[in-house]
Amino acid sequence: MGTVLKGMSRIRWHELTHAYGSARDVPGRLSRVAWGDVRTSVDALSDLGLWLGELAVFDATVAAVPFLWDLATADPVSSRAGVIELLQAILEHGNPPQIEVQLAAHRAVLTGRDTVHVLATGSDPAVRAAARALGAAIDSHTCEACPPT
Repeated sequence: MGTVLKGMSRIRWHELTHAYGSARDVPGRLSRVAWGDVRTSVDALSDLGLWLGELAVFDATVAAVPFLWDLATADPVSSRAGVIELLQAILEHGNPPQIEVQLAAHRAVLTGRDTVHVLATGSDPAVRAAARALGAAIDSHTCEACPPT
């Protein structure tokens, strides 16, 4: 797998959950985002959005965020802007019954503050725009789960 998605096989995905149940299919979707053609990558990213961040965040979301950061910074990934948008969706959504999961998911996104500022100066206009939006969301982030910094 190279350096992109390195360590993904160490995660016990079958023990984690997303919006629709078992997260066992998450690694396959992450791989399709990484190495698929444009349509395959976009379709896989759409699934990940529904599973990990557009409705709420889950324990699989927490495990996936570091790999999403990998994908956001990997030039060969065709849907980098979409990955960055998914990171923003994760930051904007919660899981009030599982506030500790929400906190962990948000912290995982917030750790990329320096990375997002680098992406905001890159050569791809779509990536730059998505990174700037995520950077603004990171800089202004407040929620019931995250203590003020």
